[in-house]
Amino acid sequence: MNFKKFVFADGQPESIVQDIENMVRSYVEKPNCIILAISPANQDIATSDAIKLAREVDPSGERTFGVLTKLDLMDKGTNALDVLEGRSYRLQHPWVGIVNRSQADINKNVDMVVARRKEREYFATSPDYGHLSSKMGSEYLAKLLSKHLESVIRARIPSITSLINKSIDELESEMDHLGRPIAVDAGAQLYTILELCRAFDRIFKEHLDGGRPGGDRIYGVFDNQLPAALRKLPFDRHLSQQNVRKIVSEADGYQPHLIAPEQGYRRLIEGSLNYFRGPAEASVDAVHFVLKELVRKSIGETQELRRFPTLQAEIAAAAGESLERFREESKKTVLRLVDMETSYLTVDFFRKLPQEVEKGGNPATSTVDRYTEGHFRRIGSNVSSYVGMVSETLKSTIPKAVVYCQVKEAKQSLLNHFYTQIGKKEGKQLAQLLDEDPALMERRQQCAKRLELYKAARDEIDSVSWVR
Repeated sequence: MNFKKFVFADGQPESIVQDIENMVRSYVEKPNCIILAISPANQDIATSDAIKLAREVDPSGERTFGVLTKLDLMDKGTNALDVLEGRSYRLQHPWVGIVNRSQADINKNVDMVVARRKEREYFATSPDYGHLSSKMGSEYLAKLLSKHLESVIRARIPSITSLINKSIDELESEMDHLGRPIAVDAGAQLYTILELCRAFDRIFKEHLDGGRPGGDRIYGVFDNQLPAALRKLPFDRHLSQQNVRKIVSEADGYQPHLIAPEQGYRRLIEGSLNYFRGPAEASVDAVHFVLKELVRKSIGETQELRRFPTLQAEIAAAAGESLERFREESKKTVLRLVDMETSYLTVDFFRKLPQEVEKGGNPATSTVDRYTEGHFRRIGSNVSSYVGMVSETLKSTIPKAVVYCQVKEAKQSLLNHFYTQIGKKEGKQLAQLLDEDPALMERRQQCAKRLELYKAARDEIDSVSWVR
């Protein structure tokens, strides 16, 4: 190689020499490249562009093999022993001299077998190179390079294997992210759908049980919203002295009460307890909203579902229908709790009232007080105390009913109706639930092919890496 003696051909750019050198350099500067620094024997080795470039990119000489050509064309009385024996320019690997076909041989179509035989004869009979004949020639050069290449490959096998294993891990991770191909038979498709539903259900339960955030919002409904709503109920207005007098008087009708206005008490209590229906229903609705949000979040967090938008929508719709049924049942239950408090009053509470009147010490005064402001004020106070007792009871029982009817049911049977419907679907309908983005399917196929090639390469390397 001698860039300086390059002869331009017609139509070639002036940068052709630099372009060729850059092209050669782009190959030989790679650390895995074996460099053959070929120089003609009838020229000064100090001017060899091949040696100069090899020295730049491989200063240690570990990858450079020096090759001398045209030994048979040197001037009579001269030889290249100083180079071949490493005295004029030493390389880490020994120099190799070769004799190629002459132009006359090429013109005569002398084949390579004959050319190699003539080369062996040249070195064997040469008075200058005869003692080196066993380490000269194209055949020796081929063996030398083959042996070196084998040693390089052996040295590189661990890093190559490591690189292949890393690529396999990355591709398998991407395949897991993309999802494995879906089987075509209905049974396998049904199994896949059920597995995806279980993955969603598992994440949904983790939200409720505290493994993921969100379930604590349900406790917030019971610990904050429900008590606040109970405190805001308009009992002060309902049990005002004016309203108490009105309700008690209406309950007495034309006959004023004789001892205690029982009918008035009942109407005041029933009217007060009916206010609890609003917070009870509001608690149900608040928990329903939290559960719907957790369903939405769980679908988004179920990695396996992301490739199936149709199935996502079906699961969301089925879960929504189930939550709606749970809400309706929960509302019926909490309203029953309120109605039960209304339908049967706690007798022991009211049996204490006459005793408390007697403790006043003056029955005559008590008889007069039944028709005064103090009398109606005492009735309002008694009803308020009873309503407060019921409020504390409902503050505990409403959360229990809501959890039992909504949260527990959502954990145990959120998709039960969906499973029943899925079991009735035909293969074509199942396939529609497992539709995918075509771009994603194409990407999976590409990854699968690359993964197959990498695994085959690893198996091939494992089978030959220790063969001598």
